[in-house]
Amino acid sequence: MPNHIKKMPFSNTLIYWYLQNKRDLPWRKTKDPYAIWLSEIILQQTRIEQGLSYYLNFLEKFPTIFDLAKADEQTVLKLWQGLGYYSRARNLHYSANYVVNKLDGKFPKTYRDLLELKGVGDYTASAIASICFDEPTAVVDGNVYRVLARYFGIKTPINSTKGGKEFKRLAQELIDHKQPGTFNQALMEFGARQCKPQNPNCNICPLNAGCAALEKSMVDQLPVKEKKLKIRKRHFNYLVVDGEATLLQKRVGNGIWQNLYEFPLLESDREVDAIEFVKSSFFSNLFQNEKVSLKLFNQQPIIHKLSHQHLHIKFWIVTSKKSFKNAISWNSFELYPVPVVIANFVENFKNSK
Repeated sequence: MPNHIKKMPFSNTLIYWYLQNKRDLPWRKTKDPYAIWLSEIILQQTRIEQGLSYYLNFLEKFPTIFDLAKADEQTVLKLWQGLGYYSRARNLHYSANYVVNKLDGKFPKTYRDLLELKGVGDYTASAIASICFDEPTAVVDGNVYRVLARYFGIKTPINSTKGGKEFKRLAQELIDHKQPGTFNQALMEFGARQCKPQNPNCNICPLNAGCAALEKSMVDQLPVKEKKLKIRKRHFNYLVVDGEATLLQKRVGNGIWQNLYEFPLLESDREVDAIEFVKSSFFSNLFQNEKVSLKLFNQQPIIHKLSHQHLHIKFWIVTSKKSFKNAISWNSFELYPVPVVIANFVENFKNSK
């Protein structure tokens, strides 16, 4: 069947399915660009089941963009703790300040202007512009790639430059100009609930009559994705001072967990034992030949997986009589935004006592 004929019933069928099957989600009951923007940023790289509580907590804490702009970054990061990809939270806070201070609190209304917000790319700008302002600009995310690749039988890798342009162009041709926001949400919802990555139920699919992947028995082969980048392996050794107070430091630079707090860290190119740890300049600079007690909390490294790197983490517990100038009390630990792997360690550490 020629593609131009296949496109004709696609949008109507999709929207009809959506209106019958859409999930009852809070951001679908508003056209407030602040609320939609917040939901889109939170749901990047995050499942709805996990992101929903964060979305509700953020709206309760910061009901308007003015409230978010007034908050300090540490408060925002603490509320974000556990969601990962913390640059999203930093960009959210930065853009809130930009809208309030540079745009007089008026949220951008067009796709082009939305792209000026830090952390907003093609997908998020398209979603906000179409849902809030009825601009017919198509969204393309993982769910959209999957539906379009299967229905139209497209073998171009979705993570290639050529693929990105091809799928965006196709989605733009398909969009319903009278209800672009509904179409975009329908396409994403269809990919999430019906055209699933693994073992979709094609027998009940309303688009199965025209699906090229189903016709050619290629459902499990589409979409095509180029090989992933090599995963980097890193070894993190955290030094945890145990006593009335402990040490925390803020991560700086442009790497992972920027502006979050962590225990003093020795990063090594391989796993180290207690003797190597104590002999390191990192350790000696902190304790300078003072008598200390050292114990490894987790005998096996905790493997914390990020998108392109796996962290092998050990927590070394040090008991010392030395008083540190910048120490913080354990009671105030909860005030600091930390990576979830550290938050989990602290909970386990307290329970072990």
